[in-house]
Amino acid sequence: MLQLGFASAIVPDLTFREVFELARDIGYDCVEVMCWPVSKAERRYAGVTHIDVAALDDAKIAEIQQVVGETGVSISALGYYPNCLSADRAEATAAAEHLCRVIEASHRLGIGRVNTFIGRDHTQSVEANWPRLVDTWTPILELADRLDIRIGIENCPMSFTEDEWPGGKNIAVSPAIWRKLFEQFATSNLGLNYDPSHMVWQYMDYLAPIRNFSQRLFHVHAKDVRIDRHRLNEVGILAYPLQYHTPKLPGLGEIDWGAFMSTLLDVGYAGPVCVEVEDRAYEGSLETRKMSLVQSHRYLKNFMP
Repeated sequence: MLQLGFASAIVPDLTFREVFELARDIGYDCVEVMCWPVSKAERRYAGVTHIDVAALDDAKIAEIQQVVGETGVSISALGYYPNCLSADRAEATAAAEHLCRVIEASHRLGIGRVNTFIGRDHTQSVEANWPRLVDTWTPILELADRLDIRIGIENCPMSFTEDEWPGGKNIAVSPAIWRKLFEQFATSNLGLNYDPSHMVWQYMDYLAPIRNFSQRLFHVHAKDVRIDRHRLNEVGILAYPLQYHTPKLPGLGEIDWGAFMSTLLDVGYAGPVCVEVEDRAYEGSLETRKMSLVQSHRYLKNFMP
């Protein structure tokens, strides 16, 4: 059945062991573990490293497996969300190289899933991005196929602020583009890390993708969103999206979580559903961020078998 978890990006100040002990104490089944390169974060929720894949030796693997065994909390996936198609070619190359290391780490740890973005040169159209997308992603997916790792692409447009405008920094934002991706790459290891909140602020049906892409649902993010209609009436849909929408904890926004979870069950999805906390109302301290995980768990368990 479904496994309830959370993405570790919200607790960067905790060690790997502390993250898993927190998950156990709250009652979560799994954690999506962030695996950014050890460096300074360039944006909120990025740069979090709970597993350093560049330093993953046999001793570290044994330590990770010991924590998983002691807590009874599994790793739902390794998470790394860069821009492998960045307009900055050096950034793109480094991102693709590290993504391959994360894929290799997922294989060595016996996890079988990696979550990420496709990426995009935000200054170019979808069509102009496509040849480079194919060149970049062909070897990445060949590696995933060799190691039998499922790659879950999150559907976040990454077009929230001025530096991401106008195209956004992740191309896989709609069913039409997902279909084009799945037609382009003849692999069953490319699928979705589906986040319904991004459909809401794009004014799209957030339940239809569950039914229409049920065989490509590899992982699910549980994040809600509130559309601030008074702000939208002031700035319009052509404004930077953060001017009129706000990420929220599950149950504090516009998603009908009963309908969402029951639709997942209807199509036979039996994978992870991981809370992704990006609610600024809970970011004041480590304690309030822990509270956000407690509240999200308590709410979503109402809809779990």
